[in-house]
Amino acid sequence: MKLFLFDFDGVLVDSLDVYEKTVTDCLIKINQPLTRGREEFLELFEGNFYESLVQKGVDLEAFMKASVDILAQVKIDDIKPMADVLPVVEKMHKKHCLVVVSSNDTASIREALQLFGYDDYFKEILGSDFMLSKKDKILYAIKKYQLLPGDIYYIGDTTGDIKEGKQAGVKTVGVTWGWHGKEKMAVAGPDYLFDKPVELLQLN
Repeated sequence: MKLFLFDFDGVLVDSLDVYEKTVTDCLIKINQPLTRGREEFLELFEGNFYESLVQKGVDLEAFMKASVDILAQVKIDDIKPMADVLPVVEKMHKKHCLVVVSSNDTASIREALQLFGYDDYFKEILGSDFMLSKKDKILYAIKKYQLLPGDIYYIGDTTGDIKEGKQAGVKTVGVTWGWHGKEKMAVAGPDYLFDKPVELLQLN
């Protein structure tokens, strides 16, 4: 058995517009707005999202407090499942253990997984309310599931995902249907780089 750790936003669901608006609104609320739009937003995911905010001088405690009310206004209908991912996840689930590791909050992830038919396939969700660091969440999964790092894969769509997966010592899988483009993902040097969801089955 292998352990597949899936990022949520950009891998399982198309939520870029919603996530960008949420983060933008939170930063406006605490008077620390983004000034360069989507480009600046996506730069926050070149490393750990929360560490990137701190590096920009954002008061993380104030940001988290602001996010509570703003997240409550997000409509799940504004998020769409990524095309062709569900049947792949279904097949992988039959042989292996699947877990979500994300910077999003657990409640939002669980609601979307249930809505889009994923909820039976993931053993657990490790969201931002569990730990902020994806590297730490991956290390937690290594310890909990007692598998060798070579049998654990982190599947992400940003260079930050790949960096944190490498820091945790697991196999990294970059996908190009998410937030960071193929060229940017290739520079991050993932162990695998896939353009289509069905290619994930090569790891099955």
